[in-house]
Amino acid sequence: MKICRLLSLCIALTCLSFAAYAQGKPAPKDAVLYFVWPQDGATIKGGFWCRFGLRNMGVTHAGDNYQNSGHHHLLIDVDEPINPNEPIPQDKSHLHFGAGQTEARIELPPGKHTLQLVLGDSAHYPFTPLLVSDKITVRIR
Repeated sequence: MKICRLLSLCIALTCLSFAAYAQGKPAPKDAVLYFVWPQDGATIKGGFWCRFGLRNMGVTHAGDNYQNSGHHHLLIDVDEPINPNEPIPQDKSHLHFGAGQTEARIELPPGKHTLQLVLGDSAHYPFTPLLVSDKITVRIR
């Protein structure tokens, strides 16, 4: 019985160490995340190709734990700040590009929209400090 409790404690501690490792992964100080296209203030007719830029880091797949690399997340019309201690949400306003994509076809309803990029690590946690692009505004007609 003592061996079972000891084994359970070891497994629990191992899981905790992996969870702590996933949070707050450092990014190089000179890393920059940005939009290649569209530009802030653009007026776009219909769907468009959104192109993501990253300087001084690499883009990789979600789950790949390479140093100085991560994958893109696109925030659409998100006003609340990203919690650096939790994985980036995945829903219609928080799009994940875990296959290492650096562009995506985006369809938005007509009107004004904000876009922002966040780089996530292998487990979808944001880097520390947060590696985010400037928030841009586009108008869809």
